[in-house]
Amino acid sequence: MGGEPRGEDVGGKAQAPSPPRFRLHVAQNPYLPLGGTEVQAIVTVSAEAGTAASGPSSPAAGAAAGAAPDAAEVVIVDTSASMYGEKIGAAKRAARAAVDALRDGAHFAIVSGAGEAAMVYPAEPRLVPATAATRRAAKEALDGLVADGGTRMGAWLRLAADLFAPFGTGGTLRHAILLTDGQNNEQPDVFETALDICAGLFVCDCRGVGTDWNVADLRWIASFLLGSVDIVADPADLEDDFRFMTERAMAKGIADVRLRLWTPEAARIRFVRQVAPTVEDLTARREDRGPRTGDYPTGSWGTESRAYHVGVVVPMGAPGRRLRAGWVRLLGPHSSEDAPLASGNILAEWTDDEAKATVIDPRVAHYTGQVELARAIQEGLRARREGDEATATRRLGRAVVLARHSGDQATAALLHKVVEVIDPKTGTVRLRPVVDRVDEMTLDTHSTRTVRTRAGDDSPGAG
Repeated sequence: MGGEPRGEDVGGKAQAPSPPRFRLHVAQNPYLPLGGTEVQAIVTVSAEAGTAASGPSSPAAGAAAGAAPDAAEVVIVDTSASMYGEKIGAAKRAARAAVDALRDGAHFAIVSGAGEAAMVYPAEPRLVPATAATRRAAKEALDGLVADGGTRMGAWLRLAADLFAPFGTGGTLRHAILLTDGQNNEQPDVFETALDICAGLFVCDCRGVGTDWNVADLRWIASFLLGSVDIVADPADLEDDFRFMTERAMAKGIADVRLRLWTPEAARIRFVRQVAPTVEDLTARREDRGPRTGDYPTGSWGTESRAYHVGVVVPMGAPGRRLRAGWVRLLGPHSSEDAPLASGNILAEWTDDEAKATVIDPRVAHYTGQVELARAIQEGLRARREGDEATATRRLGRAVVLARHSGDQATAALLHKVVEVIDPKTGTVRLRPVVDRVDEMTLDTHSTRTVRTRAGDDSPGAG
């Protein structure tokens, strides 16, 4: 989704932003029926730049962020044979726009990706500070790009990992842009090994130009590396998109933020998912920090708000028993255990009052529906590509119902381009016999984007 800030410009270069201050709010119905064991909550985290935090946040929330972080950027341009002509020219212009959008002093490099990865600028495998001279040299080096060879994205990412490695994970903002127009030629295990190496080293936004690339490839990268994926159907639009992605990266005020979750003895984490502004399952990304504590990566933050859906299974309790089912803390690269950026509690209380126990918090219900919507779209499109019209019709029909129920008009409009909607209330649809490839891929890439609750009541301090 849009809405993330662009950096303030001075002389065309983004300023280093102020570290954000964080607020955290937990929305849930804490009441469980007798015999109930699962607690669900929506944890909404908001970062505000340059303002004092209010609400349930740590007094040390601002100070813990420290000074504005350094920044590092790697631009990866697909130069395989299929990029010949208009696309390679547009990619050069886009990379130049990204270079122009860098903060002064931010370290950067440009990588060419084909059957192997190669340095475009600088010539040696390292990052250099952005100055007038290095920007000019980088843009001149881009003139030499030619389209030739295959597509091995894992190799491209491994070179990016090598470039970022000297900057560690101690707070430098590390961001990459990956552009491709084709499908990855590597074996899945080779590709996954490369992603494992890169995970946690940098955030990567992925863009596919044209319609011959595989959404699953780029979604896999973006998922591992906490970035975004989108289609740029017209190569002419690449320049603005690269500029915006770089400005947005330069506007981040803190890197390497973790969601730390403690649970009581005998409790079990069922899932941890980011649910706004996009759906991303973080459950398997846990790093244990003790017998009952684990960290979940959230990447870099600017002035923005995100929501996380947490499910915890706890032992059964007697009527009236109260339990802290989870303790959520947000930690930055320099945060201490007793001075998190923000914190909040997930609670449980057993009751024999059926009216209390059967209420579903509206925010939990809304984001549960958003996760199901993303899954329905992806499963429906996959079935359609595989020729399973019955499954495609059923799953895309379900997506129509969910989009209507949540007020997601943008997704509803995209669905209308793939199916003919006969009854949006029941999800009765008919697959369109001919669908523009751009429309199908746009729906697929946008499937994980979510909308806020209709009343906007998922913000910190609400409820």
